[in-house]
Amino acid sequence: MKNFSFALIMLFSMSIFAQTQTGKASFYANKFEGRQTASGEIYSHHKMTAAHRKLPFGTKVKVTNLTNNKSVIVEINDRGPFIRGRIIDLSRSAAKKLDFIGLGVADVTMQVLDSSAIVSDDHIDDADVEAPQTPPQDKNSPISSSSSDEAKADKFEGKEFYKLTVEKLSPDFFGVQIGSFQELANLIRLADNLKLSYNKEVTVQVKAFNEVKVYTLILGEFKNRLAAERFRDKIDKKYPDAFIVDMTEND
Repeated sequence: MKNFSFALIMLFSMSIFAQTQTGKASFYANKFEGRQTASGEIYSHHKMTAAHRKLPFGTKVKVTNLTNNKSVIVEINDRGPFIRGRIIDLSRSAAKKLDFIGLGVADVTMQVLDSSAIVSDDHIDDADVEAPQTPPQDKNSPISSSSSDEAKADKFEGKEFYKLTVEKLSPDFFGVQIGSFQELANLIRLADNLKLSYNKEVTVQVKAFNEVKVYTLILGEFKNRLAAERFRDKIDKKYPDAFIVDMTEND
């Protein structure tokens, strides 16, 4: 595993970061097909739906798989998951679009969208889903993420080791911001992938929003904006939300 440096920049400001979360996503087991969700809707693997612990029913969210940058827009209609570290439980169709069916879980970012957002197309082969094996639950009981299913998914999560060299600095360059994270494990994993893929320095900007620490990942140390823009354009297809960060005039 190659070493990479994290430069820490302390900034404090207000933001709507609460509308974005980073963590692990799981998906409904086949046995939940046809059961009633906490919202009263019937769960179907064909629908682009999901469970979240707090977001109101009907909320549209964009979920992006950090491993392959695939995204899907789903609608919240259930409560869960109730396992530490899991932030959303997706229908099987949504998980298939994000391409992590074989893994059980995936590291994702979840962004709350406007109510006018259009839910992604719902298509999945029936062969991918087994017939329901249990009767519907009471509508007041959320069906998401049984502990046994989560335990099986956890078996796919191997141990990871990273060697870090940390250096605090006052940056005087332009960079390309890739994303923001609350969980350091997700940031470290993506930082390592970016370092290997693009051979660029990785900078981590530490912010505090409403007393919540947020870690922003910035790639590259460019002497001018033009060089940074060229690099952003190079990675635009894989990271369409990336943008230029000017750190030449930080106090």
